[in-house]
Amino acid sequence: MSDPRYTVSSGSIYSLKYDFVWCSKYRRKVLTGQIAEDLKAYLYEKAEQLDVNIEALEIMPDHVHLFVSCDPSDAPQRLANQFKGYTSRMLRQEYAELRSRIPSLWSRSYDVGSVGQVSEETVKKYIADQKGK
Repeated sequence: MSDPRYTVSSGSIYSLKYDFVWCSKYRRKVLTGQIAEDLKAYLYEKAEQLDVNIEALEIMPDHVHLFVSCDPSDAPQRLANQFKGYTSRMLRQEYAELRSRIPSLWSRSYDVGSVGQVSEETVKKYIADQKGK
């Protein structure tokens, strides 16, 4: 299979992408300037360690928007925890103001959505059509 939208591994063909959003604690606008630049570098560093491809990344003053493609064995919860934990640890070690202004860098919650090559309607129709075969 030579379709660039899909990845082929032993036993599977997949196109799995996740859209993550998470906020700084109390939505504090601390992700600016050099902190934002370092955060971006740490996210790319962690993605490489996890063998995850960053498709898009936007760092706003109070939240991160990260769009990744990954292997089906990577659970979204694990990825969010890995990205948030690593970046929090690295940035709080480097910037004293992140340790003194807020008790932790990230809020406990995050938003994740999956993105694929087919729409929800297509999947529902495919499943419904299976009964007649």
